[in-house]
Amino acid sequence: THQDNGQALMSRDPDTTQRIAGRDRTEGRPWQPLEGLVGTLSGSGVATDYADRLLQSLGVTVERRAGPDDLHPALAWAHSGAMALTGNPDKPGQMCPAPIASCLDGALKALRALAEDDLNQPLPDCSLLGERAAIAGFRRAGRASAGGACRLLSCADGWLALSLARPDDWQLLPAWLEAGPLDSWPAVADAVAETGMNALLERGRMLGLALAGSREQQKPGPARWCRLIERSRTVDAKVRRRGTPLVVDLSSLWAGPLCAHLLGTMGTQVVKVESLGRPDGARRGPAAFHDLMNAGKASIALDFSAPDDIEKLRGLLRVADIVVESARPRALLQLGIDASTILAENPCLTWLSITGHGRSGDEADWIAYGDDAGVAAGLSSLMLDATGEIMFCGDAIADPLTGVHAALAAWSAYRAGGGALVSVALSDVVRHCQAFMAPTSI
Repeated sequence: THQDNGQALMSRDPDTTQRIAGRDRTEGRPWQPLEGLVGTLSGSGVATDYADRLLQSLGVTVERRAGPDDLHPALAWAHSGAMALTGNPDKPGQMCPAPIASCLDGALKALRALAEDDLNQPLPDCSLLGERAAIAGFRRAGRASAGGACRLLSCADGWLALSLARPDDWQLLPAWLEAGPLDSWPAVADAVAETGMNALLERGRMLGLALAGSREQQKPGPARWCRLIERSRTVDAKVRRRGTPLVVDLSSLWAGPLCAHLLGTMGTQVVKVESLGRPDGARRGPAAFHDLMNAGKASIALDFSAPDDIEKLRGLLRVADIVVESARPRALLQLGIDASTILAENPCLTWLSITGHGRSGDEADWIAYGDDAGVAAGLSSLMLDATGEIMFCGDAIADPLTGVHAALAAWSAYRAGGGALVSVALSDVVRHCQAFMAPTSI
């Protein structure tokens, strides 16, 4: 991995740095940035139908052509590796009633339709769902996540998913459960057994734990997979092309790095920015997986406690075409980095924000990882209804799903001229996939 101070990249002087006169606060209204664009989809089946829906939600006119049939959703689930990662270890892998793998194939198909002229290497398929587990040697473990950091715990009135991915998370448990030190999962399970879910969720999220109820109140209205938070009033798609697009990847773990990796297959220059004090958490996992997600990216390490390095970061963001970040909104604000301010200074920028549950309200402060976000969206409840047993679906399933959808959102906004702050949430994406051709009875 190459490291430098980023001076060469920040020397770009685009002609779009003037401050725009005004901005349109959309508050997450439906987004159609690509009205007038035509996308071609070949084939038939659930994946193609899902690609059609995604493209139409972006304002693309879809032309359907004859082509190979898509894999049946059951075969796609098995091919993805997710079936082998779902269920109890002493029983066969379980089928998911929702066409999750087909939706991932569909999102990739939609991305391919928009980026066909820009792709410099083939896009993957739904086997992304099992990619990390294959590298790490993970296996299905029922109420434990494949990666081992998350558990489904029985509380007084339902099932709760709790992720303890960071060593510091264990130190928060006594305050969360108002108990003595807890150093094992069985002890945690005993401590939550008689407590109500709402109290556990409220206290845990206040402390910064990643957790979700298996039957939390669903969001009102139709499931949305992305939301437009802010858009420039002066966007012009004609001014976006000015050489090789620059993608600044501020994200970590899986969804964000995957999104940036996919954007890199479209001929962009991707620069990964990490904090010297808190590098990408994926470095604590299998090196082969971290390298896979970040292959081909330039790398810059900055000291986020140093004003000079923060100014270097700000300068890089001012000349970027696409920014991918996966922090809670307040985290960047604490560094003095405000997405709206950067958008005003760089009005052709596409700022892609990946969060656990959204950028607004209390949910903006909730921490989430791929496993608990899938539970929050209802996947474990769906499996309980289907099999009579509670279990995780796949390995951190919200991460690869969101990474692909985020790449589609970012590329479509870039194609439309940028000037957009777009939010994609892990739980929203899983909920959207689950709602597509959802079973009416089980």
